[in-house]
Amino acid sequence: MGVLPLQFKPGESWELLGLKGDEQIDIELGSEIRPQADATMTIRRADGSAQRVALTLRIDTPIEVDYYRHGGILPYVLRQLIAA
Repeated sequence: MGVLPLQFKPGESWELLGLKGDEQIDIELGSEIRPQADATMTIRRADGSAQRVALTLRIDTPIEVDYYRHGGILPYVLRQLIAA
């Protein structure tokens, strides 16, 4: 719950980026989360190099934005029930 779904842009993949699993990954979102917005992934490798890659946020509808902000669909529904 509350997982941020991201997708590589066309022509990019973890294989093409040479990701092995020992990198540090940072995700930067814009100031406002909106459906299919762009995000930036910064890859920091063990050798000290860094690479920035554009990603697409795979929150596809406004209600999914609300679900994410509440930590997932279950917390969202529970808050709605409590408020009723």
